[in-house]
Amino acid sequence: MQFLCQKIVQARLFQPFILGVIVVASIVVGLETFPRLMEKYGSAFRLFDITVLTIFVIEILIKVGAHGRRPWRFFRDPWNVFDFTIVSLAFLPATGPFAPVLRLARVLRVLRLISVVPRLQVIVTALLRSIPSMGFIGLLLMLHFYVYAVVGTFLFAQNDPMHFGSLHASFLSLFRTVTLEDWTDLMYIQMYGSDSYPIFGFEGEAPEPRAFPLLSPLYFVSFILFGTMIVLNLFIGVVVNSLHEVQVEAELEKRQRNLEKTGRPSLEDDILALEHRLEETHKLLQLLRHRAVNETEPRPRG
Repeated sequence: MQFLCQKIVQARLFQPFILGVIVVASIVVGLETFPRLMEKYGSAFRLFDITVLTIFVIEILIKVGAHGRRPWRFFRDPWNVFDFTIVSLAFLPATGPFAPVLRLARVLRVLRLISVVPRLQVIVTALLRSIPSMGFIGLLLMLHFYVYAVVGTFLFAQNDPMHFGSLHASFLSLFRTVTLEDWTDLMYIQMYGSDSYPIFGFEGEAPEPRAFPLLSPLYFVSFILFGTMIVLNLFIGVVVNSLHEVQVEAELEKRQRNLEKTGRPSLEDDILALEHRLEETHKLLQLLRHRAVNETEPRPRG
């Protein structure tokens, strides 16, 4: 039984078949949002949903059976636990307070694409691994927002009470600015004054209309440069670095599995090892050449 389950799991068509079922199930869930289609094909949709759920259950049973007398090994893989949780949610009662949860579980089947497609697993793993570093960058971004929000409230509260009348309003206005959504309107209101550049959607007059022709551009441009161009790019750098590390680890695991399966490294592994040795040899030659040049240079006489 274990051998049969392993053979099915390792078959070439197994993963593409599950992937196709997930894609079709995702499309059907989207079609169910149209009332006319539900009125006409509601019974067919429900039958298809039962079929998909049955396929997913059989898939999990086969994967558990592939571990033989040690079925708990199936749950050592976090992605297997993820799939098991999504499929288990579908068995909650469809009535009462659990009805919205059941509909949510059907939508979450789309996320199973992550566990089926290895490339998506690498990306998600990299995102999760970069969360600790993102926390410190987020703290830096929060300090950046806080300093500019306080300064903006002190400077522009009287001229623009709608956007900078309080600290939380300044936070929202700066968030709008950092997303580059009509941020120039905010800058022009402070540049020309709320009396010359009226505030859209604000009824009444500002307590003290005042123009900041130099300070306003400096405030907004510097905020965007530091907030959008620098701090936010740090997030990208952290994610890219984590993605590279995860890709290297995935490649090493792939080589290790191939070595355990065949008992010898593949041709690709031999080529990669040879490239690594050539790179190390090149670095060593550069170091020796640098030392030789330094030793042959004449030393200044004292």
